[in-house]
Amino acid sequence: MITLLTTLISFLAGGLPKILEFFQDRQDKMHELDIIKMQTERELALAAQGFIAQQRIEEIRTDQVSIQAQSDTIQAALKHDAKLADGASQWVTDLRSSVRPIVTYIFVIQLVCINIAAMWWAINTGVDFALALNLVFSEDEMTIVSSIVAFWFGTQAFAKKR
Repeated sequence: MITLLTTLISFLAGGLPKILEFFQDRQDKMHELDIIKMQTERELALAAQGFIAQQRIEEIRTDQVSIQAQSDTIQAALKHDAKLADGASQWVTDLRSSVRPIVTYIFVIQLVCINIAAMWWAINTGVDFALALNLVFSEDEMTIVSSIVAFWFGTQAFAKKR
């Protein structure tokens, strides 16, 4: 039972960023609707007073400021990433980006080696094969393996919906 529960939790943890993004997007859309309502009211008031040309100039300036702010943010992020990689060789940069997959591979390889050694020991000491199988592949081990697999597949499933 705990295996199924942790598998489900791990699968959902892989999609947690997407779920948070959904709520943020929903909040952003509500905010945009409020802004559009205020802009419409302002446009109607300006149109009533004949200030349409001035409003258009303000919109252009606002768009320019917004575009510049987005560009500055992107440039700052790129400079930060470049600064982190300064002085590092390419293999270090590649290694830094692959830490999580490597940790997963190491864990799975270790698990396989331990299981092979445990089965070899069990067979050579005369322990019943079915009993050895239950000892080697325990509930805790299945919980860990299912959590890892569910997290990685959950991450992939939610990433494809972007």
